[in-house]
Amino acid sequence: MKKNVGGIDRMLRIALGLVLIGLAATNTVGVWGWIGIVPLATGLIGWCPPYALLGWSTCSMKNKT
Repeated sequence: MKKNVGGIDRMLRIALGLVLIGLAATNTVGVWGWIGIVPLATGLIGWCPPYALLGWSTCSMKNKT
């Protein structure tokens, strides 16, 4: 798996995931907030399946491993 999620993209995914999970945990947005696990996981792993399917990448060329 080559990383395809770059620095700013990763930070935004992690932040969004944590906010959604926090809102779900406090029952502010209901059960749909648990979808925040997806952006959190892709941000932590650095790989996004839809990006891979579409051939997209937000990584700089030197960081791809």
